[in-house]
Amino acid sequence: MALERTRTSKKGEIAKILYTIDAFQFGVFKLSNGSASPYYVDLRVLPSFPDAFRKICDSYGSMILKKVGEKCFDRLVGMPVAGIPFAAQIAYSLKKPLLFVRKEPRLHGRKRRVEGVLVSGERVLLVDDLVTTGSTLTKTAKIIEAEGGVVKDAVVLLDREEGGKERLKEGGIQLHAFLKVTEVAKVLFDIGAIDSEKLKTISKQVKRD
Repeated sequence: MALERTRTSKKGEIAKILYTIDAFQFGVFKLSNGSASPYYVDLRVLPSFPDAFRKICDSYGSMILKKVGEKCFDRLVGMPVAGIPFAAQIAYSLKKPLLFVRKEPRLHGRKRRVEGVLVSGERVLLVDDLVTTGSTLTKTAKIIEAEGGVVKDAVVLLDREEGGKERLKEGGIQLHAFLKVTEVAKVLFDIGAIDSEKLKTISKQVKRD
């Protein structure tokens, strides 16, 4: 029970941090998958707040050790571009090798899509800032697998709860999210940071089973 309270308290703390740095915006936004959203979460601003960034990366690391296990992956890969700062800090903290995946193959030099050393059969943990539909993580997993890597797990700070977890599961990948967007919305509503209309706005966007 005490552990559950600690976990809930930590989630609330991170949710408040996201509000403090103005990571949540409401309006009309086009997401990377092409769909429209009445709200936007910009986690790219986090590295500009060193204390918050360090605290959140520590939360990532703790979640990885608890839910994935240190011995269950060999390397980390950061999603371009938002996931790279998080992956770099986490890899440093956990003393794990880091890979980068390019959005497009290089047209010069070695013309590689995956940067770094990847040995066939090694298990790669995907790291991103958030997940919506899971399309980016799925595409990256296929690139890693084409190079001989094995992808079974992905970690994000925030799950927007729009089908990403289910899509990844279909591809044999388990998603681990520190926070669900509905959890963040409830915390922000409880502290008076957002009103009932904004709470409903987020809830309506969530994909229900």
